[in-house]
Amino acid sequence: MGMKHLFTALALGPLAIAVAQADQLSDILAKQSLSCGVYADVPPFSAPDPKTRELVGMDVDLCKALAKTMGVAKETLVVRAANADQPKSFFKDKRISSTKGSTSEQSIRLAGATPVTFQDTGSAYMALQQNKVVGLVTNTMTALKLVNQAKASGVELALAKEPMALEPIGAGMRRDEPAFLAKVNESLMAMEKAGEIDAIWDRWIGPNTEYKMVREDKVQSLSALKFEPLP
Repeated sequence: MGMKHLFTALALGPLAIAVAQADQLSDILAKQSLSCGVYADVPPFSAPDPKTRELVGMDVDLCKALAKTMGVAKETLVVRAANADQPKSFFKDKRISSTKGSTSEQSIRLAGATPVTFQDTGSAYMALQQNKVVGLVTNTMTALKLVNQAKASGVELALAKEPMALEPIGAGMRRDEPAFLAKVNESLMAMEKAGEIDAIWDRWIGPNTEYKMVREDKVQSLSALKFEPLP
């Protein structure tokens, strides 16, 4: 997708997160700063502002708000509009495209379908346009963009009613840091209850943006989620 970049946000309150060598939470409280690894140029998540050249985006805002969100990211199936209401079982043994080596490819195999892989999403999308496959699996935001792109060219695509897979996502942290983990989880829940994550979502990928995504899933414990892990 792009190069990674280390972004540091100064603390706006009593807590921030920093990369530490010893006890992370103690180092965090001492330094009062948060360092997050984000992509260098992948809008709307993180990209340089054309005027200031400072990184802006959804991940940057979440970093500033103490942590990234934890919820469900769906692996979404894009199909011809006529097949949108078909159950996932309908696509078993059928050819479905995705990018090579991705979780999208894994989700196709998990569903019992046959993956047809490409080096990039554009080629996978072209295979669907040319009827070489019955569908394309990608993340929900990209899927929505492809549906809108196809509509502009007179082709009716849609999102299948059932996602191919559910992928819990969250903030990656070093192991064996229980105090740090507990504080991040506590902060995420506080952000959820305060509506802060909803506000960041709406600003970057919500209904009034080009992505028009409605946030359906909320921050919750991983143990509370029911999903089949990808291989």
